[in-house]
Amino acid sequence: MGHKVFYLLAAFPAAALVFVLTKTSQILGGTPWVESVQWIPELNLELTFRMDTLAWVMSLLVLGVGSLVLFYCASYFEHSTSGVGGFAAHLFSFAAAMFGLITADDFIVMFIFWEITTILSYLLIGYSRNRLSARRSALQALTVTTAGGLAMFIGLVMLGQSAGTYSLHELVARGPEIVDAAAAGQGPMSWAMLSTALVLILCGALSKSALFPVHFWLPGAMAAPTPVSAYLHAAAMVKAGIYLLIRLSPGYGEVPIWHSILVLFGAFTMLFGGWVALKQTDLKLILAYGTISQLGFLALIIAAGTPDALYAAIAMMLAHSLFKAALFLTVGIIDHQAGTRDIHKLSGIYRRAPRLFAVGAISAASMAGLPPLAGFVAKEAVLETSLHELGTGDTFALLDLISTGAIVLGSVLTFAYSARFVWGAFAVKPVSYLEDASQLEFCDGATIAQADRKGMSPDTLFHPVSPSFIAAPAVLTLLTIAYGLYPEPVHKWAASYVKPFGDYELHLALWHGLTPALFTSLGIITAGVLLFLARRPVEEAQKKLPSWPAASIVYRDIIDALDRLAVWVTARTQRGSLGFYLSVILTTAVVVPTVVLFVKETPPLANIQVKVNPAEWAIAVVMIIASLVVLWARKRFLAILMVSVTGYGVALLFALRSAPDLALTQLLVETIVMVAFVLAMRVLPRNIRTEKIKKNSERAGRTLRVVISVGFGLLMMALAMFTFSSRELDPISLALPKMAYEDGDGMNIVNVILVDIRGWDTFGEISVLALAATGVASLLFIEGRGDRGRERNLDTTAMKRIEASFARRTNLSTEQRVAGAFSNVRRDPFIVAGRTLPPERRSILLEVMTRLLFHTLIIISFYMLVGGHNLPGGGFAGGLLVGLAMAVRYLAGRGEELRAAAPMSAGTFLGLGLGIAAAYAFFPILLGDPAFTSYTLEWDMPIFGHVKFVTAVIFDIGVYLLVIGLVLDVLRSLGEKVDQKLDENRKARNQKKKASSAGGQR
Repeated sequence: MGHKVFYLLAAFPAAALVFVLTKTSQILGGTPWVESVQWIPELNLELTFRMDTLAWVMSLLVLGVGSLVLFYCASYFEHSTSGVGGFAAHLFSFAAAMFGLITADDFIVMFIFWEITTILSYLLIGYSRNRLSARRSALQALTVTTAGGLAMFIGLVMLGQSAGTYSLHELVARGPEIVDAAAAGQGPMSWAMLSTALVLILCGALSKSALFPVHFWLPGAMAAPTPVSAYLHAAAMVKAGIYLLIRLSPGYGEVPIWHSILVLFGAFTMLFGGWVALKQTDLKLILAYGTISQLGFLALIIAAGTPDALYAAIAMMLAHSLFKAALFLTVGIIDHQAGTRDIHKLSGIYRRAPRLFAVGAISAASMAGLPPLAGFVAKEAVLETSLHELGTGDTFALLDLISTGAIVLGSVLTFAYSARFVWGAFAVKPVSYLEDASQLEFCDGATIAQADRKGMSPDTLFHPVSPSFIAAPAVLTLLTIAYGLYPEPVHKWAASYVKPFGDYELHLALWHGLTPALFTSLGIITAGVLLFLARRPVEEAQKKLPSWPAASIVYRDIIDALDRLAVWVTARTQRGSLGFYLSVILTTAVVVPTVVLFVKETPPLANIQVKVNPAEWAIAVVMIIASLVVLWARKRFLAILMVSVTGYGVALLFALRSAPDLALTQLLVETIVMVAFVLAMRVLPRNIRTEKIKKNSERAGRTLRVVISVGFGLLMMALAMFTFSSRELDPISLALPKMAYEDGDGMNIVNVILVDIRGWDTFGEISVLALAATGVASLLFIEGRGDRGRERNLDTTAMKRIEASFARRTNLSTEQRVAGAFSNVRRDPFIVAGRTLPPERRSILLEVMTRLLFHTLIIISFYMLVGGHNLPGGGFAGGLLVGLAMAVRYLAGRGEELRAAAPMSAGTFLGLGLGIAAAYAFFPILLGDPAFTSYTLEWDMPIFGHVKFVTAVIFDIGVYLLVIGLVLDVLRSLGEKVDQKLDENRKARNQKKKASSAGGQR
């Protein structure tokens, strides 16, 4: 659909907003709209969504502004040709994640949505992935907000576990009780623990809302397309932290450390952001630092924690989202139509786009706090609250003074940078303001001469703005005007939220009379005008001030230091020696359990029986002998074979212990592993290096390895004996047969455990298998597996080339070749080795055995799959058997034979298997049952009689297909890829020999 997809996507949040508005009377009436679904009952996790007044107000921003921004994107990306679909999906998903964040009532679920928005913001900021600045800014935002989010997660776990609930509304309702109990030292949390939890939660909120000292990620995020800035960094993502502060303040706003952090960091952030905005020349950076300042402003308001403060915060948050989103969208239009955002290159835009000028000027006036707009009405409420707290506060008198002073000074700076924005974006600049002549490339040639005569810069060349392009910022501006002229609806919304927490005195209105707040506003406006008029002296003064390292530079230096530390640690630990790695792992595995087992408390050693079957002793002796042979083996193949003997011995022990399913699986796994080892061995020397040990250090090293190996083996034996001796309760295995037969409707206990009782565990394991297979393939097949689009039949040109080569070697005539092995080139034989391998590399015996075994193995694997629920087998064993069949085909005819044998590529097998398993896992949820619920279906058939089908077999089919894909990937990676490399080396050696022989003849 191209850029028009944004029109379709914009309809979804718009429709959701309409549906939310139908719940207005219920929600504002004090009855939250709640939907709840059980998720993980054992962990008390529920998918509970609760829309009270605060969530409803946030929904207006998330859904309303989101739909307008998506609509705006259709015009913004009208001429873009690539990446639009992915960007649209990410932005739409972000709107959905934000909606989940503000409505989630479970703290853990809210955190999940919190981190989803972090990931999506990373993708949106890095949209221009070919630009280094975009990639760096995206990673910086991801790192900072994720670090804050993880700290917040620790804090919310501390708070939720101590309170006994993760419900947000319950934590807030019980907040005063928890605080009082902690202060008295009688509650589940100590005062120090409560303070620590709140500080950690503040880390997440402040990092998300870009407050000092992690404010720097927000200006860097301006590398994103302007619609992202308008939505994420004005109305949505950065408001997530503000939302969390407003949500928790009624319960925990009286905790001194909460109040102090918000006041100090909020005050500095507001002043710092406003001051830095005054020296920016990029319109987006002016708004970015202005957003930082306004976020600090909101934190200052919330710090008081009183009903009036929360009332004012909600009013200011709504006003800020309206005017700041409109301003960002305005900048996007200017950048799109003029090709620049630099105020040194923009001139006369108000004449070129009067409607855009009206939108930008009105929104900037609201940001500056001019009547009769939303910003003025909301700021009046803030000033009233602040002045009242200053006059009556006693507990935090100094902090209240700091807060009021920061609000007044920050508002002066806000007015000044708002005026700077309007002047820089739309005004006609004097020629003396230009830094160089580069502006002329952005100017209208017809006005250059006229402008020179008047001493003013020429108008910037500006393409006309379509109505659809300006529609979104125009709607937001109209809402800003409506809010200012008639703030009564916003008053009802804010009052509905704060009323349960206590009495409030504020009432939004355009005119309150001659109040201290009004005179303060007039003073702010006057000082702001003077500061703007003195912009040149202010700029000069800013340049003369000592320059501190930018926060982004400090962040980068810290990251660089961590990188250097990581390189240093890696160089000393990742030495490329497998022996060193195993020594560290096994030494740790020996020392730690030994200390715990024998130093702390040694359990009694009892109930140990040595009576075993003589056959088991014989098998154990063979395994020990095989292990010892490995130590003296000189050939790698012999060493691998002896290692496999120990694995086969384990399989026999399983069989003797009446565990046929485990024995079968162990047998298949050992065989597949041996094949993989043998394939990989081809790139290693045939002989194992056995140089005589001359140095004492080398002798000591070998002695140490022997000690570690023997010690690990003895410890495992001791752990096994002590574990069995320490058993006090009946083993859980005694109940498994009954559970498997009655609950899982299967007689193969192992299979029922894997696909039913422990379905989640198996799903995790096969996911790891898929990741491992993909990882191995990606290491060897850098540009993909190379099997997409391949035909099963061999290429005709390749056939003719092989045929010609064979003819040259055997000196056959054309008639003889046609009558012989290549009588029908287009025919697809069962074994294609005759077409792909030279005669001297073929094995007729192996080909014949392959013809006999392949189909038999496939049929047996099907039988093991469908019968594995009641008999030895199952999807895992059946998939391994198919893998062995594929390995036989590969050994008979190498890579082409493997592709001819497999109906699909390895990647398709992996994806299909994982997809079937996932679909089976989540289908029961649609029926109202837990994931991985198994159903038993019974019916009668004419020939087969009574049939009992357990749906867990579907999960087993997914495992079956995934294991086949895993083995195919191993055979392709360690088999065909190594074959190609060996062939290349062989050709290189032959060419070198030919060249040397030719040189000798000359």
